[in-house]
Parts: sequence; structure tokens; C-alpha cells
Amino acid sequence: MKKEYILVLDYGSQYNQLIVRRIRELNVYSKLVHHDVDIKLLKNDPLLKGIILSGGPNSVYEDNAFTIDEEIFNLGIPVLGICYGMQLICHKLGGKVIPGTIKEFGKTDIEVETDSMLFNGTIQHQLTWMSHTDKVVSIPEGFKKIAFSLNTEYVGIENDEKMMYGIQFHPEVTHTEYGMKIIQNFIDKCAIEDKWEMANIVDDLIVNIRDEVNDDHVLCALSGGVDSSVVAYLLAKAIGSKLTCVFVDHGLLRKDEAKQVIELFKDLDVEFILAEESNLFFKKLRGVCDPERKRKIIGATFIEVFDNISSKLDNIKYLAQGTIYADVIESGTKTAQTIKSHHNVGGLPANMQFKLIEPLRELFKDEVRNLGRALGMPEHIINRQPFPGPGLAIRILNDVTNEKAMLLQDVDAIVREEIERDENNHGAWQYFAVLTGAKSVGVIGDMRNYGEVVAIRAVSSIDGMSADFCRIDYDTLANMATRIINEVPGVARVVYDITSKPPGTIEWE
Repeated sequence: MKKEYILVLDYGSQYNQLIVRRIRELNVYSKLVHHDVDIKLLKNDPLLKGIILSGGPNSVYEDNAFTIDEEIFNLGIPVLGICYGMQLICHKLGGKVIPGTIKEFGKTDIEVETDSMLFNGTIQHQLTWMSHTDKVVSIPEGFKKIAFSLNTEYVGIENDEKMMYGIQFHPEVTHTEYGMKIIQNFIDKCAIEDKWEMANIVDDLIVNIRDEVNDDHVLCALSGGVDSSVVAYLLAKAIGSKLTCVFVDHGLLRKDEAKQVIELFKDLDVEFILAEESNLFFKKLRGVCDPERKRKIIGATFIEVFDNISSKLDNIKYLAQGTIYADVIESGTKTAQTIKSHHNVGGLPANMQFKLIEPLRELFKDEVRNLGRALGMPEHIINRQPFPGPGLAIRILNDVTNEKAMLLQDVDAIVREEIERDENNHGAWQYFAVLTGAKSVGVIGDMRNYGEVVAIRAVSSIDGMSADFCRIDYDTLANMATRIINEVPGVARVVYDITSKPPGTIEWE
């Protein structure tokens, strides 16, 4: 996407993606790259208008600490260091960082000491979010202190002449009272004219797709979820008849979902193929319990199906997927640990014959929904709750069978019906059932019932990068549990998952 932008260098903080997100919320394009990015690429990029050094869990004075090419400080553009990033600026330019005797984690009051660009439009006493053990005890020549806390002398520093700034707290976290204002002040210093607006993004994506595809044809992996649906609509607008959408029924969909997806896309004027491959997927997954193996098997089997279909079509060179930013991050980067390999990222085989087109790869979930609106998609498609590509396979703990899938489909349908019936569903963004693999003793009609334990999961979120469990009304939960045990043979107990993300993930596997 050829727009002026702010680059975020990744030093391993759990909030890295949030920095990018906050900048985009302020209508400026931003992207995250590894901290060892080639300085030559940055020197020759006229669209680069500012750099942010993220936080991270390391100590800058350690032998193997993440470092920086100091030429970045000489690019003549604004640089902001956040937490570890501020400490790195000081460490590299002649200041000093030491282990702190008193740690600061969570909500922390700070005092703004003097007028500064970063704190323009804020107040002297303000609340921030801290997460550090080390602290700066001396700052480089040419810098001045602009803020402090009870336990940390240098909470904010700046060298306005060289357009270099540092803050010890995290402005990207909502707990920081004036975080968005501080980020906006830095953006203003970067003097960016290009705006990150969805209408412009649609035009840019269409041009990029047409330039890449040319006269070739594209196979779109359509799951019926929000991400792949937006990709299908985007490609239909960009290349029209050169697009073939393939919907694979792997037997691990939600109840009646295949019929619903066919109905949703019957009016999209492109070739649509339904591939019934449930037997193949269940065969491949037989006896597999490890969730990473499940994801990789499912990813490889999808490609096997697409290969078979494309061999019967003309000129298919590309595979389009609904990969989004959260998929990429959770599947692991050079700095971010692999949380779980998404089937469309870490699960793809190395010898795949297709070239990939992933137009949503740099977008967050809510940005994808807004892109769908800009494309004129129906709201009932845009607002579908997320559903993982591997389907119920990662909601069935341990081995996957057709019988377990059918049982979970029935349970999941009840969960969705009851939450959607509840007018006060507490902002439920995603809600589903999980077959835990545990069994429990119960009593039905004075008879012993030894059956499955199912868990209900309902979370509120904006983009899936973080989530909180929903405080669903007890009456609604009670209705679910009663219906599930009464209507689904083989279930003996129902529990509710109250784990947020982090520390958990939204899916169980």
C-alpha cells in the first residue's frame, strides 16, 4: 500500500500490534517490522515519515539484547522510543540504564515537568500504564527530562532539535489517560499528509490485485467467514470472471453452515464450487490429538483439495486467502513467539504450486469489516462472528471423529441460539461450544449418565488481538445448559469459560 507511514520496530512487547492499531485509528498507515530491518531500505523510502521503537521484555545492557542500527537516528525523521525503546535510545547515545530496585507495573501516576511536543494538550498530573523493571538514570547529551514518576526520574525525555523522544510508559494501552493524544502529537510531528481511509484502501487493493494477477486466474478459498468473504467480494470487483470461489465442506462446519454459505454467495457473479470433502478430512485427522498437528494437517489437506480442483480448471496460478494480521502474529514472527499455527499461515505445505494472494494480511478484524462495508457488502455477512478455518477440529480436544463433530454441531447451535435470543448479550463478539474431551457422571431420569463435558465460550473484542469473557446472564447460561443436556445425547455436564485473552486465546486449541 503506497502511502506515507510510520514504522514500528518490534522488540518483543505484547503491545506491539496495539501501537500499529492506535496509529491506524488516527487515520495514518503504520506497519510492524523486525528490529533488524535493513537501514538501506529505510534510507531509500520517501514514504517513511516516522519510526517508533517498541517495548520489549529484555534489558538493553545484556550481551544478547535486541539492538538497533544507530544510523536510524540519523535519518532526519521523528523517532519515538516506548519503554524498552526509550531505554535503547539512552543506552546507544550515551545515557545509562540500570536494573530498578522498585518495579513499576500497571497504573502509574506521572508528572509532566515542562512544556514538550509529546505532552502538548495534556495535563501536568496524569495516569499511565507502566510495565518495566529497568530504568534510565542518566540521559544522552542534548536530551531533557519532560516527565517523572514517584519511582522513576526519567519517564519522558526529548531532543526536539533532533526529533527524538522517549517515554517509559505505554501510550497505546487504554489505561494511559492521554495515550491517544500523545500518539497524535507524535504523528503531527511526522507531518503526514496521506490519510489511512477505507475508501482509498479499497482502490489501492484493487489496483494491486489487478497488477499482480494480469491475465492469470485466481482460486479463492471461501469459508463463509468474514475474512474470506471480504476477499471474495474484493477479488470479484478487481478481476471478475478470472475468479473461482471454492467452498470446502470438511465436515467440521457449524450446523447447516454449508447451506447458509451457498445461499449467501448465490448472487456473487463468479464461478462457485462446493467441494464435499468431509471423508478426506476425517481420514487425515484420525487419531491426531496435538492441536498444532491438526492445524498443519488441515492446512495441507485444503491445499490438496485446491490442487485437485485447479487441475481441472484453466490458468489457475493464484490462491487467495482471508489471512489477517492476527493470523500472522499468532503463527509466529522472528520476534513474536508462535501461539498457534493458523492453517492458512503456518499450516501451508512448502511445495505448494500456487502463488498466494492475501490482500487482508496487514488488516485487523474490525478494519476488514469496514473494508466490507466500503465494498457494499450486506451487513449480515460483515457481522458474522469469526469462525476458524480448521473449524470444529480445534474445538474438539483430543482426536477428531465424525460422531464428535455432529455432537458438537448440535451443542454449538444451542449456544448460538440462546445468546442471540438474549437481548442483553453483553457485547458477545464470538460465542461457541468446545468439546473438552473430559467425561463426567450425571443423572437423567433417575439413571446414571456418564457423558461428555462441554464448555461454553463467549468473548467481547474489537479485533481478536485481545478479548474479555462476556458476563452472560445466569438465566441464559442456565437455559443453555438445560437444553444441551436434554437435547443432545452424550453430554453430561456444561461449564462456562471465564478466561480472557491474554492470558488465554479465544479458541481452546
